Amino acid sequence: MKIVPAFLLVLSCVLSSACEQPVPAPYGEVSLPFELHQAPDLPVYYVIGLSGVPGADNEGHTSNAGFVVTDGGVVVFDALGTPALGYRLLQRIREVTDQPIERIVVSHYHADHIYGLQAFKQHADNPPVWAQRHALGYAGGTTASQGEDAQRRLVQRREALFPWVDENTFIVSPNETFDTETRFTVGGVTFELTHMGPAHAPGDTVMLVRDYGVLFSGDVIYKGRVPFLDSPETDIEHWLDGLTALSARSPSPRFVIPGHGTPSADLPEAIALTQGYIAYVRDAMRQAVADFVPFDEAYNATDWSTYADLPAFAASNRGNAYRIYLEMEAKSFE
Repeated sequence: MKIVPAFLLVLSCVLSSACEQPVPAPYGEVSLPFELHQAPDLPVYYVIGLSGVPGADNEGHTSNAGFVVTDGGVVVFDALGTPALGYRLLQRIREVTDQPIERIVVSHYHADHIYGLQAFKQHADNPPVWAQRHALGYAGGTTASQGEDAQRRLVQRREALFPWVDENTFIVSPNETFDTETRFTVGGVTFELTHMGPAHAPGDTVMLVRDYGVLFSGDVIYKGRVPFLDSPETDIEHWLDGLTALSARSPSPRFVIPGHGTPSADLPEAIALTQGYIAYVRDAMRQAVADFVPFDEAYNATDWSTYADLPAFAASNRGNAYRIYLEMEAKSFE
């Protein structure tokens, strides 16, 4: 089995201008840097998306994805937000190893994590896709019968991310689903999948690579950007409970790769932003509802300075606050 350390791949980019040039792909040129990182001294690799809202400026590359190389094949976690990005991830895998893609685990079915599955289906021998069973609600069960939310998002992304997402882009549904948790072994390495939803999304799943102490968290953890809460499927109380449960894991993961933002070797540090932001928005909006303060007045009176400079604040914060305000208002009538 051939495995090339990530630092050698980075070095080759430094010594060659080729890595700075747009890279052709069957789904459109990828012009942004696509650096591969490696967990310290482990066969665990990942790419880091830009912190922001998917758009033409970032070519849809706003989320993280990664893979684990084993003697029995490669286990991939998430597939990025366009088929072109999925293809670039596959290219990076092939630069590291010639092992086949054994399976792909999807953290949750949101566009920025799944459109890249198409590239693996069409160019990596159609590996099985694993997800928590609630993913079927988004994907519609089959590619021929996709859910309404999925279709609406696909229409929006075909406009916002053209040409990387176009009329030929389709949603790849999971082949295998699980309920609460499941465990599997590939090449002697044990993987554990745990359902954390509903949190950010109904099917939120984290993957622990038990032998290495590496946690792929998906969007249960955001690091370095404002989390997205503006969805009727988001459950902030369950999300907070899940983060508390993660922090209590023993032994604690040694390395955490979030759904957005930079990895961390410190689990409490990794979850601090997500946990603190959700609690802050909830408490501020709950107090406003209790005091009968209209939303606009409450929002303008809230001190957002801790989060105002973070990526996605302008795009997401007001919508996040308003949805939580409405949720707190509804609870006040229960």
